Amino acid sequence: MLWRLRARIGYQVARWLMRFPKLVAHPRAWQWMQGQYARMAAQGDVAAQSFYGHLLLHRGQGFGVREEGIRLLRLAARSGDGKSAYQLGMLSLAGDPRQAPDAAEAARWWRLAADAGHPLAARKLADLYRDGGPGLAPDADAAEQAARRAAELGL
Repeated sequence: MLWRLRARIGYQVARWLMRFPKLVAHPRAWQWMQGQYARMAAQGDVAAQSFYGHLLLHRGQGFGVREEGIRLLRLAARSGDGKSAYQLGMLSLAGDPRQAPDAAEAARWWRLAADAGHPLAARKLADLYRDGGPGLAPDADAAEQAARRAAELGL
């Protein structure tokens, strides 16, 4: 139990230190901060998984780091994190060298994000259903339903 408290405190300190660009640019400090993020994410903290997943995806260097970021985002999204689900939808629709764009997969992630209260995901889902995409035929009824959900969420 004490090690969990230590991990949480270290994580909070590392998040607070993100406010100082010179410290983030320092290699040893950055390595320590990443260790705190990784430890908290490994404990199953959804917010830490989302934060560290986004960090690895957008700032990490190398293919393996990007894949680890996507893995953490998947864990967070499956636990109900809307921001992570939205990001996974964006990745699915964009595709990559190994996988073609998949609008049906993007719709699945955006539906999950909209259910978690992410307004932009609901708007993107409405647009995707209205226009269709790779692997997804247009569906006016689903587009209208998603647009109503986006309006409920304030967008």
